[in-house]
Amino acid sequence: MSTTTTTLDLGAMLPQPSIALPDLMAAASLQARTDRKYLLPLADAIDLLTLDLRSAEPDARVLEIGGLRTFGYSSRYLDTPDLEAYRLAAHGRGNRYKVRTRTYLDSGEEWLEVKTRDPRGTTIKDRLALGQADRRETRTFAPRTVQERTGHRVEALQTALDVTYRRTTLFLPGSGSRVTVDTDLAWRDPDGVRRRLPDHAIVETKTTGRACAVDHLLWRSGIRPRRLSKYTCGLALLRREDLPTNRWHRTITALDTLSTWS
Repeated sequence: MSTTTTTLDLGAMLPQPSIALPDLMAAASLQARTDRKYLLPLADAIDLLTLDLRSAEPDARVLEIGGLRTFGYSSRYLDTPDLEAYRLAAHGRGNRYKVRTRTYLDSGEEWLEVKTRDPRGTTIKDRLALGQADRRETRTFAPRTVQERTGHRVEALQTALDVTYRRTTLFLPGSGSRVTVDTDLAWRDPDGVRRRLPDHAIVETKTTGRACAVDHLLWRSGIRPRRLSKYTCGLALLRREDLPTNRWHRTITALDTLSTWS
């Protein structure tokens, strides 16, 4: 998979002190959580984190690993031949799932992940470290997890979409929440068709349920959460002509204007 070109080191711009990964995971692993996603201009995201958040949550910390605060990510989303995972989300089904491999480009660490969502809107993520798993476990992990979490039987999975981006992560101790800011986002389908989102950021809050300081800051600025999945919205953006997209019409319309073909 190709990687995004580094155009911004957002983490290096942030004044907040650092937090190490083991400390972050101990304080806010949030494998079961509520996610809220926002799309905003990159300049506004920088102001939010460098200025507004300092007074709203002065104890915020930035994830730092090996001296880095911004990290390259590569995700390969897997779906059935008839795109069941996409269609479950498109029709708002309560028990739905996403399957992906995620590679941390700076370390080479790779995981197989299954994200499921229950009818109450709670997201649960199960992970398998691919570097430590045997072939059988790698083959059976996703189908078994999907069936246990949602009841859906998944017998065949194939590449549906590749996504690359750069991520900066903050920890908000006041609410025990995490905030991720994704930049340099790019989508590529199996045919090699690509789109990039060069001048906007996706800000995501991951909480135990109640809103965190970043949610409140964004709401006060008139910015509301969006239905915004990198997989479903990215695939819909590339294949609007043959996929149901009504559920994400507002977001896809915005992405269609803001993104570029590449």
